[in-house]
Amino acid sequence: MRRKWLFIIPAAIIAIPLFMFIGGEVVLRLWNWLLPPLFGWRLITFWQALGILLLCRVLFGGHGWRGSRGSRFRHRMRERCGRMTPEERERFRQAMRERWGFATASGQSKAE
Repeated sequence: MRRKWLFIIPAAIIAIPLFMFIGGEVVLRLWNWLLPPLFGWRLITFWQALGILLLCRVLFGGHGWRGSRGSRFRHRMRERCGRMTPEERERFRQAMRERWGFATASGQSKAE
C-alpha cells in the first residue's frame, strides 16, 4: 500500500497542473476561435479561460468525487422501495403527496 502512495503523490503533483493547463488552453482556443467571429465578443486571456472552466465545473459538473449525492440517494431509495410491500409503497407515496402539497384534505390529488 505504501508503494502505491509513493507513485500516486508525484503523479498527482504533475497531473493536476497539467490538466489545468490543458483545460485552460482548450477553453481559451475554443472561445477565441468561435465567439469573437460569431458574436463579436472580445478575446480572453488564459486566466479568464481558467475562470470560465472553473465556473462551468461548479455550475454544471461534479467535483470529481465518487458519484454524486443524488445518485446515492436514488440508489438508497430504490433499495428501500424494493423491500416494501405494495401497501407500504402506497402509504409512502400518499405521505409524500401530502407532505409536498399534492393532496387535498379529502385525500384526492389537486390535479384530479
